[in-house]
Amino acid sequence: MEYTVQRLSRLAGVSPRTLRYYDEIGLLKPARLNSAGYRIYGRDEVDRLQHILLYRELGLGLEQIAAIMSTPGFDEVAALQEHHRQLLNRRQQLDQLITNIEKTIASREGSIAMSDEEKFEGFKRKLVEDNEKKYGAEARARYGDREVEASNQKVLDMTPQQMAEVEKLTADFNKTLQEAMKTGNPAGELAQRAADLHRQWLCYFWKSYSKEAHAGVVQMYVDDQRFTEHYDKIQPGAAQFLREAVLRYTGIEQPD
Repeated sequence: MEYTVQRLSRLAGVSPRTLRYYDEIGLLKPARLNSAGYRIYGRDEVDRLQHILLYRELGLGLEQIAAIMSTPGFDEVAALQEHHRQLLNRRQQLDQLITNIEKTIASREGSIAMSDEEKFEGFKRKLVEDNEKKYGAEARARYGDREVEASNQKVLDMTPQQMAEVEKLTADFNKTLQEAMKTGNPAGELAQRAADLHRQWLCYFWKSYSKEAHAGVVQMYVDDQRFTEHYDKIQPGAAQFLREAVLRYTGIEQPD
């Protein structure tokens, strides 16, 4: 079966403009052009579009998708299995949130008692889901499935007290980093305090801590625009300043 842009657009539920854009950026090229110059798509292109849309549904950007699908030895079956695993995980998290809300309603109505742990279970699963959607693919590529799953489980195992501690630690870190940036000195006392607070925050999510991993993650904050934008919301330049502070804190590398 072959498809024109219009027919494939109706089949996949995307706009013709989207298909043309995917062609322009090299993400989804047509199989050929017909005698009239129209794009014609075949089975391989339909399968590729399915992968693209699944990755989009999981929250990946077009550049990330292109990088993954252009990797030598890209395995379509393995990719579909990973899509399936992540979607099942998302369904489980949504089911947990629904159950949590139903229990909360019943608790408010007085028909059941709800423990503090149960009150926060759905929110923890939502946190894991959001992190997976935003950064899961990169984290698994960088650290491996085992490390990511261990980190996710650590979040799910958090007690309400630990969640409150993380929230307070985050606020303390943000405030300290802002104050440290006013000094302009990443080696100063305030900057090193911010780096230590960042280490403490990481330890709530990591199975184990190492200086090398700490230095690596702040380098990622600078290299990955999404992380840079997140930290620069604290204050413009925060990602870069934090990197310099942590490199001095860990002693992994001393910037010039």
